[in-house]
Amino acid sequence: MVFFEDHGVEEKESFEKFTLINDGFPLHFHRAYELIIVNEGELFVRVDQKEYLLQKNDVAFIFPNQLHEFKTIHHSHISVVIFSPELIGHFFMNYKGFVPENNVIHLHNTPILQTLHSIYQQKSFLYDICGKLVENTSLTPVEYSTKMKVFHKILLYVDQHYSYDCTLKTVAKHLQYDYAYLSKLFVHITNRTFTEYLTHYRISQACYQLKNSQQPIGEIALNCGYNNLRSFHRNFKKVTNISPKKYRELA
Repeated sequence: MVFFEDHGVEEKESFEKFTLINDGFPLHFHRAYELIIVNEGELFVRVDQKEYLLQKNDVAFIFPNQLHEFKTIHHSHISVVIFSPELIGHFFMNYKGFVPENNVIHLHNTPILQTLHSIYQQKSFLYDICGKLVENTSLTPVEYSTKMKVFHKILLYVDQHYSYDCTLKTVAKHLQYDYAYLSKLFVHITNRTFTEYLTHYRISQACYQLKNSQQPIGEIALNCGYNNLRSFHRNFKKVTNISPKKYRELA
């Protein structure tokens, strides 16, 4: 899902919203804030080392640079809002360098994001969410260890190189770290191997392209780092349980 990459880097007021059905996305982070709103169904969300099960009208409020991922439990209809810190400048300056103890809040009603046309409506909505967060949980200073900084660099490398030959050996060489150290670090933080993560990341990107472009499946496979179409089909079905062609038909 290319809309996650580098979002909020431009340091200007930006507000993007979109809807996802029965979707998910592997571990990632960005400078922007993110809201994940469950309209129907259930969604597993992981933020840093904390795990949440969201249901209807629950909202996960992700702060800048927090590692997070989400996946559908049986069925989900969600809205995602990604917005720059500048859009809620007062809140951002007050809580810069802090993260919530609990990233999830519950709303009484599902917000109608389609009505938020003007920047004033958007800010009003966002500040209301900020107010609910502060009322319902405490915010604590974040401390980024050397290990987490290295892990962030690994994810950034995947963001930039997943279309090419991307292995943990190439990452280790690029970052000038020992391969065995990075391998243990990755499994420790994610409970999965680098190869498993890369596969899920590439297939997630392929899903987005299948939904939002008319490119041939073979071209999408190449875009996502697969020179072998058979390997692409095998991994796609392993992750999504259906073929790329069927996924496009259902999208």
